[in-house]
Amino acid sequence: MKPAHCTHPKEHVHGAGDFVAAVERACAARGLRLTPIRAHVLGLIAEVAQPIKAYDLLERVREGDGPGAAAPPTVYRALDFLLANGFIHKLESVNAFVACHHPNADKHSVPFLICTRCHQAVELEDQAVVENLDRQARALGFSPQTQTLEVHGICASCSGDQR
Repeated sequence: MKPAHCTHPKEHVHGAGDFVAAVERACAARGLRLTPIRAHVLGLIAEVAQPIKAYDLLERVREGDGPGAAAPPTVYRALDFLLANGFIHKLESVNAFVACHHPNADKHSVPFLICTRCHQAVELEDQAVVENLDRQARALGFSPQTQTLEVHGICASCSGDQR
């Protein structure tokens, strides 16, 4: 597995197996049940180097001998569980899923930078951005419930800028 790019790599779990193990521990600590199909779907999401669409994920489940009948509702229920518990993020603008780099953290909002060439998604992890959006919304009398901030552009690798 290619390590995901992130702004605080020391705080993240890399490697699909290590990631699934970290989620298993988080589930045990929270009293959640990570079924075999949920773990399998999570592992597949963690293996890919870029966001994965539900249809592509379903095909990967069907290709392997993973648990479950690979019926679309089964995979979608697994995705719902993983999303609801903050183990994955859904990138709304590209309708795809990525593993959350903080499997032990409570559900959180994370701005994403998405490369339009290679499709890498970077968790920006800037709490100030999240708090600023929340503060400005509340100043306008708006009560935010969720945040989805996705910025599309060209990453350093694709632009040749290897800072």
